[in-house]
Amino acid sequence: MAIAEFLEPAVEDYAEQAKATYSAPIDTSKFTGRQFVAGEDPLQTQAINLAQQGVGSYQPYLQAAIGAQGLGAQALGQSAQTIGGLGALTGPQAYQPFMSPYQSQVIDATLAEYDKQGAAGSQAIKDQAVAMGNFGGGREGAMLGQYESDRLADRAALQSSMLQQGFGQANQLAQQNFMNQGSIGTAQQGLAGAYGNQMNQVFGLSDFGRTGMGQDVSALGSLGGLRQGMTQANLSADAQAAQTGAYEPYGRLSQYGNTLTGLAGGVAGSQYAEPQAANPFQTALSTALGIGGLYGKIFK
Repeated sequence: MAIAEFLEPAVEDYAEQAKATYSAPIDTSKFTGRQFVAGEDPLQTQAINLAQQGVGSYQPYLQAAIGAQGLGAQALGQSAQTIGGLGALTGPQAYQPFMSPYQSQVIDATLAEYDKQGAAGSQAIKDQAVAMGNFGGGREGAMLGQYESDRLADRAALQSSMLQQGFGQANQLAQQNFMNQGSIGTAQQGLAGAYGNQMNQVFGLSDFGRTGMGQDVSALGSLGGLRQGMTQANLSADAQAAQTGAYEPYGRLSQYGNTLTGLAGGVAGSQYAEPQAANPFQTALSTALGIGGLYGKIFK
């Protein structure tokens, strides 16, 4: 089909522009490449460092809990040994270890003094009989007999009283020792329970610390991911703007050519479709939310 004369200059102009445009390579580095990928946000770096510090952070708490558990077991064993030994502190002979080692000497000395005083009393009766002229008589013999009988009874009562007193004191001390040992056993049980509570508290501190650290990591990671997403949105917008500028001549030439074709009476070709990029903000936001969720799983 012949081209109308009035269109020849425009067609020649279109041909020159098309040749110049399509012969020039497109510099895709202006809208593609790593320079359009947002780097790690400082908050994300902080979250990663904090997470790395948290790996194995439970170890000191575990060692402390193991130590408390060992001390508790030791105290419980001592309590069992103490309470188990209470049986040896009962029975008819339980008082014997608490008898005074000097009791026999005290009794012997007391009785010796008592006998000395008794001898003096017997001599007094004899002296009285001599003074009254009854020495060697029946009256003197009766008085001496009654005196010796009473003295021996009193002596036995005195000895029995001292023995009973020593037994009572020893029995009281034995009973007190039994109660003291029982109290010690109970206290040792309480100490074992205290160590058990300490172990639970240490585990609680460990859990609290790791939970708090996990929340910090999650918060920092999520905020960093959001900020990274905003940076990525800006970079994607810049890349899209550069791509639009690079392909703009093709769209303009396509429109120019279709217009010429219409003026010449032909059928216009399809309109040039510029490459479209996804919404940069939506893409970046979904990426940020995904990264934030990943951080949220740490220590959970």
